Amino acid sequence: MSRPTSVTSGPYAPPVPVRELTVESADGARLHVEVHGPEGAPAVVLAHGWTCSTAFWAAQIRELAVDHRVVAYDQRGHGRSPAAAACSTDALADDLEAVLRATLAPGERAVMAGHSMGGMTVLAAAARPAFREHAAAVLLCSTGASRLVAESTVLPLRPGRPRTWLTARLLGSRAPLGPVTAAARAILKYATMGPRSAPEMVEACARIVHACPRTVRHAWSQVLALLDLDHGIRELTVPAAVVVGTADRLTPPVHARSLAAALPNCLGVTELAGLGHMTPIEAPELVTGKIRELVTTYARAEQVTQVTQVTPVTQVTQVKEGA
Repeated sequence: MSRPTSVTSGPYAPPVPVRELTVESADGARLHVEVHGPEGAPAVVLAHGWTCSTAFWAAQIRELAVDHRVVAYDQRGHGRSPAAAACSTDALADDLEAVLRATLAPGERAVMAGHSMGGMTVLAAAARPAFREHAAAVLLCSTGASRLVAESTVLPLRPGRPRTWLTARLLGSRAPLGPVTAAARAILKYATMGPRSAPEMVEACARIVHACPRTVRHAWSQVLALLDLDHGIRELTVPAAVVVGTADRLTPPVHARSLAAALPNCLGVTELAGLGHMTPIEAPELVTGKIRELVTTYARAEQVTQVTQVTPVTQVTQVKEGA
């Protein structure tokens, strides 16, 4: 059975890149990389999450590529990047380093946005030389550093060992997702999106997630179940903004608040009322706007003059649904 393809029209249809390249990671894994937008423009690097692909960032790429150079890549085993033997946080960090070295000039600084496992990729790479050379600022969307299974509320049960055990079995299932049916869309919407997500958002997410091979989905679920990147939070010293949906069942707001409390240079947490885990698709304008703000303040300003050091301030912003 052929896997679903991305939507072909509307804001969530993947734009055509200016160029595509294959980047080899440290262990030989091959990564599909896309570059959008004009050469010489401020750079943005996008890292998608578990079971997703570059198509997940379609709305951000479409808007940002007007005046930014946007680099997006498929995590190993996802999208058009072949599966590799190694599935680990070190492999995620290796891959991001390889993409940065292949697409950015020496010393060039970029804003990096990571969603879910993409945010974990940023944390895993925070102490790496290539990351420290190239990261100007970071946006962490719907992500966490540890205790992912224990804190998940996908199953409406009281916290504790039974819920953790059942959640691990559910998220780590080897069962095929099958075609994108009405029932499949309803299940995905419940598990990963806010209750008022528009049908076109749900359709776009379902097609992306269902396209991920089940062997890849299972392999990475085992990595995420044992995730411990708390040390990476302390290593992420560049300015970092955090976004989370209040109805996120996979990485609930407790993770965002923990990140904000531990990040050395946190710019604040934006909590999106009623939204779920898929924030770049559920709130495309807000996420794109956050990236633009970071570019203007930390990346574009660097091209003109040295950025003045700003004292970090941690604040929580509540955004009502539909804002």
